[in-house]
Amino acid sequence: MTAPLDVLAIMAHPDDVELTCGGTLLASAALGRRTGICDLTAGETGTRGTVAIRAAEAQQAAQLLGVSVRENLHLPDAHLVNTPEARAVVIRAIRRHRPTIVITHARQGRHPDHIASAQLVRDACFLAGLKNLVTDIPPFRPRKVIHAMSFREDPIAPSFVVDISGMFEQKLAAIACYTSQFDGLTQAGEVYPNGEPLPDIIRHQAAHYGALIRARYGEPFYTTETLRVSDIASLDVSTF
Repeated sequence: MTAPLDVLAIMAHPDDVELTCGGTLLASAALGRRTGICDLTAGETGTRGTVAIRAAEAQQAAQLLGVSVRENLHLPDAHLVNTPEARAVVIRAIRRHRPTIVITHARQGRHPDHIASAQLVRDACFLAGLKNLVTDIPPFRPRKVIHAMSFREDPIAPSFVVDISGMFEQKLAAIACYTSQFDGLTQAGEVYPNGEPLPDIIRHQAAHYGALIRARYGEPFYTTETLRVSDIASLDVSTF
């Protein structure tokens, strides 16, 4: 059993984490937090690259993100379904790493794997706390599940935005590790094309989220529970 993680990102494909919350993992690591990534699939049905190439790119990106661990759970790409069998795989990963915070996909999206992953991970986080389920490894339940909203334009306001201004260029460097996936492309995952190179779209989107908190670059997140404030005089982000 490894040391517990503070933050664990669990997403469908290698490169999903880098696109949606790579800056947040960098910011967390800079604060001394132990961070990690679980890719649910190897992206084996993807049009570009191979499983071996994508695995190598993922490990290179993981080094740039400063994560303590990155593993692939080898669920079926393009066939992710929230089944008891899939939940058991994710439950074991959660119990191995014992994260305080789990980041996963937004609950809406155009890729079926992303939508399935959001509920699969939420369910697995809850079920991981049941001692009589998947009994070969001790139970553990994360404290909070948050959903990355980068590149989403759903009618839901982010619950909060993480300032990644000091980490944005490193986030781009991690994304650039995926040459098999992104070289020459103008879209990726939930990133819709507008005619610009992909890095420029990512930069503009991050600048938009950053503007919401009066920062240069940001990454937005949604949580189903209301966030608590103990001291309203400490509230950040000026109204005017």
